[in-house]
Parts: sequence; structure tokens; C-alpha cells
Amino acid sequence: MSMATIASTAAPMSLASVTLEVADPEAAHRFHTAFGVDTYVRLRVSDGHSAGFRGFTLGLTVSGPATVDGFLGAAVDAGATVLKPAAKSLWGYGGVVQAPDGTIWKIATSAKKDTGPDTREIDELVLLLGVADVKATRQFYVGKGLTVAKSFGGKYTEFAPGSSGPVKLALYKRSALAKDLGVPADGTGSHRIALGSTTDTFTDPDGFVWEAAVEGRS
Repeated sequence: MSMATIASTAAPMSLASVTLEVADPEAAHRFHTAFGVDTYVRLRVSDGHSAGFRGFTLGLTVSGPATVDGFLGAAVDAGATVLKPAAKSLWGYGGVVQAPDGTIWKIATSAKKDTGPDTREIDELVLLLGVADVKATRQFYVGKGLTVAKSFGGKYTEFAPGSSGPVKLALYKRSALAKDLGVPADGTGSHRIALGSTTDTFTDPDGFVWEAAVEGRS
């Protein structure tokens, strides 16, 4: 499989923030604090209808299996539901949980053996959007000013991170993402997430809403 790098000629844009829409922001903040991700996401109240798979996951990349287990344990202790217990795979070691607010989190490492203790440190946080057509959505975002860092045909795309936010953006086929997370691909209603843009406000081909980023916590 070839890997391509695609640059945009549009004004540069980046993912500045991620806002989760939840029924109870105070409860969600308590969960995120206990889980260890409260500095990465914003929260705001929403009672928008959402059923089934919301079409995205937030993924933590960490240093080793002990740290994966540490984050998973903290999430479960704070009320998360295990969707996939931690296990070794072709790519490393990881597990999947669903927060009480409905957001799905995947914690993974490329290491299959522990080389140190649980650090509770996050090396990288990736927002992975499940889309109907990876190639078409990739081209849409290139037109908006994002730069492609990695692209594997119609299967996966990763964009170069900007300097304004802590979360990297990537695209994956919706059905493949749901399978990887251990949930059915069907879902209706709101995605219950808003993405902060360093440029303008728009909605992408799969219904993910981008808003002009504002300073401060939502």
C-alpha cells in the first residue's frame, strides 16, 4: 500500500479544539478529570437526540501496556463501560471503553511488552472520524486547508497537526471504525461533537460540524 502526502493550496486550517456535547457537563467533567483527559476536550450541554454509533472515537496513544491498563482502569472506576478488554493485536496492545456521556475512547500502544511502569502520560490524542468515503472527505479537508500527513488509499488518512490544538485529526471508513471499536456501525441523530476551526464555520460531508474556535473553555 503506497503512502501519499498531499498539501493544500488553501489558507492553512487546523483543528483547534474538540467540544463534546453532553447531557450533564459537571458529571462529564468529573469523569474526564478522573480519566485524565480533562485538558484535551471541552464540554457543553446538549440534549440533542443521538442513537447508536456517533461516528467517531477519541484515541489515546501511550508508551506501553501498563499505561494502557492504567487509563482503562481509571475510566472504568469513573463509570465507563468496557467495549473491548485490553488485549494484544497485530499493531500492539489496547482496549476500548465508552464514557458515561456516550463518547467512545480507545487507549493503545504499539508496544506489546511492558518496558516500564504506568506513567499515566498521553503521547498523542487522535480524533478519528468514521466517514462514508475516505477519499472524498480527505479531498474536502484538503480544500479547506488541511495538510495530509499520511494517506493509505480509501482506508485511512491522517492530517498534519496544527500548533493551536492538542488533538490530531484522522479519517477512517465508518464501518471499519465501528468494527475496530466493537460496536454496530448504525447510528442516527447528532454526532454530539463540535470541532474548533482556526478559520471558518462549516459542516463536512458526514455531518461533523466545525465552528470558528473561541478562546476559553466551553
